Amino acid sequence: MTPVPSSHTKGPGVSEAKMLIQLCLTSFFLGCSIAGTPAPVPEKVLAGIVGGHSAPQGTWPWQVSLRIYRYYWAFWVHNCGGSIIHPQWVLTAAHCIRERDANPSAFRIRVGDVYLYGGRELLSVSRVIVHPDFVHAGLGSDVALLQLAESVQSFPNVKPVKLPSESLEVTKKDVCWVTGWGAVSTHRSLPPPYRLQQVQVKIVDNTLCEEMYHNATRHRYRGQRMILQDMLCAGNQGQDSCYGDSGGPLVCNVTGSWTLVGVVSWGYSCALRDFPGVYARVQSFLPWITQQMQRFS
Repeated sequence: MTPVPSSHTKGPGVSEAKMLIQLCLTSFFLGCSIAGTPAPVPEKVLAGIVGGHSAPQGTWPWQVSLRIYRYYWAFWVHNCGGSIIHPQWVLTAAHCIRERDANPSAFRIRVGDVYLYGGRELLSVSRVIVHPDFVHAGLGSDVALLQLAESVQSFPNVKPVKLPSESLEVTKKDVCWVTGWGAVSTHRSLPPPYRLQQVQVKIVDNTLCEEMYHNATRHRYRGQRMILQDMLCAGNQGQDSCYGDSGGPLVCNVTGSWTLVGVVSWGYSCALRDFPGVYARVQSFLPWITQQMQRFS
């Protein structure tokens, strides 16, 4: 099974002049949003959540920006989002890493700030673990773990998010939010100061989500399951995650506490009526996450 041809992982924002913009629109797995230490900021940067608004400082203390180094700009740029699930561990999307044997030194993490730009020090990554079953987002297992070189326990505005229990069931009645620095629409950028965006979304049952995708694509993938068991759908028309949000958190308020239920993975365009965003279902990966953290901590 493969995703709809026009579908995309939600990793890239748009940056680095026309050539990289074109790559963002044609490549299935590409991170592109500009971010990093203070430097001239390109005008065509895409950042934000579709249909959302600016997040107050400290509201989502587990949100991180995953950076890769762009030699063209000579600094670390925003590639994807991620969530702190332990003082020394970040959960993100596997497609944000791209290589199973990726070098940890190729990544940096920014924590504790709603702004992409600023002088706060970037954190080094000591270990990268891509889920062994990952091929691409449309085939599921779109999760990866990053072990930080240092603990963030004493950092201001930084706090791990709660992982779900194995028995947790989220429905459209739950209050859920997705956050990130991705595009505000497929071709529309958010103006400076490039602040973290938040939007409330509704959980869509997997069976309904499957039906919606098949109906909207005129059953071109009849007989092929698109929404797998380790995926979770969420979104409303006009409210969704988008390019540049990949790896970021979908959290729901469960019994009074925010719980990480999804990792931004893929979708068909952004915020369209019949195409909810598709997330890696964190609950499906609890044994693997726990095993890796215990093995290397």
